[in-house]
Amino acid sequence: MSQKLSRVWLGAVAVGMALSASAQEQPADFSTQVPLTLSGEGPWYRLEVPLAIQLNASQTDLSDLRVFNAGGEPQAYALARETVQTGENVALTDVKWFPLYNDADDNERAPSVRVQSNANGALVEVQPSSQLEAGEEVLRGWLLDASAIKAPLQQLILDWTSERDGFQRFSIEASDDLQHWQSWGDGQVARLTFADERVEQHEVGLPGQSARYLRLLWSTPASAPTLTSAQLQSATARSLPLPLVWSQALAGTREKAGEYTWQLPMGLNVERLQVELEQPNSLAPVTLAGRLDSRRPWQPLGGGLLYRLTQNGQDVVQNELQLPGRTVQQLKLMVDERGGGLGEQAPNLKFAVRATQLVFLARGAGPYTLALGNATVKAANLPLTTLIPDYSAAKWATLGRATVDAEVVSTPASTAVGAATSDTDWKKFGLWAVLLLSVLFLGAMAFSLLRKPPAKT
Repeated sequence: MSQKLSRVWLGAVAVGMALSASAQEQPADFSTQVPLTLSGEGPWYRLEVPLAIQLNASQTDLSDLRVFNAGGEPQAYALARETVQTGENVALTDVKWFPLYNDADDNERAPSVRVQSNANGALVEVQPSSQLEAGEEVLRGWLLDASAIKAPLQQLILDWTSERDGFQRFSIEASDDLQHWQSWGDGQVARLTFADERVEQHEVGLPGQSARYLRLLWSTPASAPTLTSAQLQSATARSLPLPLVWSQALAGTREKAGEYTWQLPMGLNVERLQVELEQPNSLAPVTLAGRLDSRRPWQPLGGGLLYRLTQNGQDVVQNELQLPGRTVQQLKLMVDERGGGLGEQAPNLKFAVRATQLVFLARGAGPYTLALGNATVKAANLPLTTLIPDYSAAKWATLGRATVDAEVVSTPASTAVGAATSDTDWKKFGLWAVLLLSVLFLGAMAFSLLRKPPAKT
């Protein structure tokens, strides 16, 4: 008789396990669902997930992200934060620099030069196109020879003689033939003395494009310094990370004099911050700390010099801080108020995280839906090389594209989560009810077997 009871209870457990296994994830299990628009050729499609949509996730690493087809079936997918992962390293190269002179009375036109180069295109000599008499020439800027660098340029690092302290502001132009120049925006470096300390900024970001030559032209020629070092940081296109995406402005709280805090929407791998400096002539040496929640101690993340200064009728602004990319949800900025501080109100803050690409294999009928917002599900993404067996950089470029309309996400996260949780709870209640009924039924069978008199022999 005990063997019969054992078989009954084992059957009940098996029923429960089977019922649990049949409970597959559905779009309704997630608080946010956004329709996808597909273009190009499949069956693989890639989507750059907007930050506004990522912030609806319930898990920091986006483990709760899913794609469903029209029948509610989950699709195989992969996540990528780099276009292609390789073992190549970023390179830092010392480059030659040549002075660019102009007529002292002609500050509007870029200097005209004649150059001598070798067979590889490397510059050997750079001279003004016309001979200028002593006193007629003025140093307008510098020409950098990047012809030996074949990879996209990411950063410019300069050093200069000490008699030119303060801010150095210049335009950056790029060329491959020294005839046609493309604007790469403005650059700014600085060397300041503050509170008996020296604060220096030598790095200027570049757009990640290739060029053989760079031309740096000072907006105020009389202030152009004498360079002592010029370096260019480069990386191959295959090892470049995806671009940063910036958040909307985030309000903060002033904890006490010179101390401000911000609460991020969720734990994020923040790589850069932008502090809004409303008041002109603000100067603030700062240190930054972060943590996941209030139960943990603050961890130092870095620091720097923030400023918004008026020079020659223009605002000179440095309001960004570089972070190491750790996961944080709370930030604290500590300001050395000997520079005047940042005021009674906490400044607004913008944060930047690395863009996230999702690639999915379209199976079944569309339309397809991106879903996220579930704190209990486990990660279901595959490695990119598993999802696309013959994956390569060339293959990446041919993938179809998926896009979303961020404005579709209009339901407040708390309401949506509540609705999704409610739906999920009803499913769980139904599952347990069926399981309980099955156990009761099997228990009744066992009880009837116990009451049945033994067969006579």
